[in-house]
Amino acid sequence: MTTVNRELADFLRRARSKVDPARAGLPHDGRIRRVPGLRREEVALLAGVSTDYYTRLEQGRRITPSDGVLDAIARALGLDGTGRAHLGHLVGAPAGAARRRRPTVQRVRPGLHQLLDTLEGHPALILGRRTDVLASNRLARALFADFNAMRPPERNYARWMFLSEQARALFMDWDEHARACVENLRLDLGTYPDDELALGLVAELVEQSPEFRAWWEEHGVFQRTFGTKRLRHPVVGELAVQYETFTMPGDRDQALFLYTTEAGTSSREAMDLLGSWVLAESGTPGPSAPDPDPEP
Repeated sequence: MTTVNRELADFLRRARSKVDPARAGLPHDGRIRRVPGLRREEVALLAGVSTDYYTRLEQGRRITPSDGVLDAIARALGLDGTGRAHLGHLVGAPAGAARRRRPTVQRVRPGLHQLLDTLEGHPALILGRRTDVLASNRLARALFADFNAMRPPERNYARWMFLSEQARALFMDWDEHARACVENLRLDLGTYPDDELALGLVAELVEQSPEFRAWWEEHGVFQRTFGTKRLRHPVVGELAVQYETFTMPGDRDQALFLYTTEAGTSSREAMDLLGSWVLAESGTPGPSAPDPDPEP
């Protein structure tokens, strides 16, 4: 029995529907378009493959395209680097369990915990697969949420973003950042399609959040490595923080998110005030590492 790669099929169909034929350089042929975007034969033409080949690929059939063919299809569909990588992951992970990697247990090195604790003036988080919060410093916990105080299954950035009223009140552009969580989670699941914890997280969010369900069905993927978050904090008021993302050497499944504020601005004053409030509340240094979670 032929196994169908449904994730690949869905991704290609949705990517094809988003392409403007005119911008893709295709002349108008006079036919009425019943669906938005490109037809399958147009994608095949732009990619330089046969319509039958592309159709079978989009149907999720067992095909192993070369890198050159995948590059051509990605160009035809207007995919960016993240979309191209996701396409490669989907094609390289057809439904045979032997072809899939089982994620290992996520651990943060002691030196990284120490690094977080030295960044006292800047909030910092380390996220792992499926946006699990693996470590955080005191200022990050004061700025966002006390992930250390949560039960291990709840220490997840996407879950907090969608299921916490605190997150919805904190982010002034909640829709933008919540959608980014969905697109990052979709990208992660494309890399580890057998991650049972990720599948369980997606199922929970699909059931409990209509916004997550709608954005998940769009099958968008994007990896944001820097940007700005506008916050309305209950202690220090409104501020804008810039973030940069650093992949951890030796473990590409872990990323450090470092948040800064511009000197001489009200946002810097608010962050300094939050830092003073944290020191007054705690009085003594606190650990950056949550209790270990035995699950991968």
